[in-house]
Amino acid sequence: MADRDSAERGEIEDRSAPRATVVHEAVRKQGKEELSRPAGSLFWSGVAAGIAITASIIAQGALHHKLPAEMASRTLVSQLGYPLGFLIVILGRLQLFTEQTIVTVLPLVTRPSGRALAATARLWGIVLLGNLVGTGAAAAINTYGHLVSGELLSAMVAVSRESLLYRTPSEVLLQGIPAGFLIATVAWLRAASSGGEFWIVLTLTFAIVLGDFTHVVAGAAEAFLLLCVGEAGPGQVIGGMILPALVGNVIGGTGLFALLAHAQVRQEL
Repeated sequence: MADRDSAERGEIEDRSAPRATVVHEAVRKQGKEELSRPAGSLFWSGVAAGIAITASIIAQGALHHKLPAEMASRTLVSQLGYPLGFLIVILGRLQLFTEQTIVTVLPLVTRPSGRALAATARLWGIVLLGNLVGTGAAAAINTYGHLVSGELLSAMVAVSRESLLYRTPSEVLLQGIPAGFLIATVAWLRAASSGGEFWIVLTLTFAIVLGDFTHVVAGAAEAFLLLCVGEAGPGQVIGGMILPALVGNVIGGTGLFALLAHAQVRQEL
């Protein structure tokens, strides 16, 4: 009987979802590991992520190009390509700035100090710079290096234009808040789940494009593409697109999700 009870307790533990404190500690441990990585590793991983995220724009553009122009659901179906770059980046463990708005913040809010703040700022700056260098390089190569056909490039520009060109900076900022929250949720759910990472990333990143929300790195890939083809100027790209999306993502990822995630377990740590 005792053996059966012990076996049943083990099965209950296996079937039980991890407690919030366990998920919090898993994410915090991941953040501590990221904060200790060399600057060069963070930067080049960020560059690779910036290049890889461009796959989202390519996939959207390809679907937009292949689908009939008169198709009523053309935009919706083409948006199915948006998660591709995120799947490559997140499942490939590359450095994506918006994931770090929760992962590296939990060590800071758990044990606040000037050193922890400086370490977080260091990682944010390196990863964001790498992401922007990668997206800018990918946009230039696709435009001037002719790695994609002229028809596909035109479709990628059309998708980017619809996504960014007709929004004010305040709209970009506000619509960046839900995107930051959703990407932070990806990091949290991956730590809470023992499997299904593919579906977590696919579902939550598709929600970003479905809601017309703005993501700073994917948005930078679109913005730099518009810059390269002459449809947007440097001031518009930086001040009207990238910076507002950055602020919105930080508010959503750190100001909302990370702090709320910490608040729910703060008294149990």
